[in-house]
Amino acid sequence: MIFSKKETEMKKLILPAIFLATTAFADDPEIVVATAGEFANTWIFSVDQTHPDTGWDHYAYGWRIETQDGTVLGQRLTPHPHVHEQPISRSLHNVRIPDDVDSVFIRSKCSVDGWGEKRFELKLERDK
Repeated sequence: MIFSKKETEMKKLILPAIFLATTAFADDPEIVVATAGEFANTWIFSVDQTHPDTGWDHYAYGWRIETQDGTVLGQRLTPHPHVHEQPISRSLHNVRIPDDVDSVFIRSKCSVDGWGEKRFELKLERDK
């Protein structure tokens, strides 16, 4: 098959764009750093999350706090894209953590792929 110069130039533009799009859509949101503090028998979490947001079609949709067995203790949704704000820094207040829990796990959510498989472990430092 013989391609014209214009067709050849178009392929040079389209193929990298397809590669970049599939690469961006393959990445789950990732928790970069998280902290927690106990205050008045509840917890405040601050979480930085990163994701190659492309706009309304694909973006980091939030995160949740879980116990080891997957029990959800709280969640913070970010129902809009943050293409030019990376990482996304958000907090969640008034999270109740059972007394026997010394670590929690933070799981990210993507607007396309849902809840990710990877979890970020955060060890809790309780007030004495």
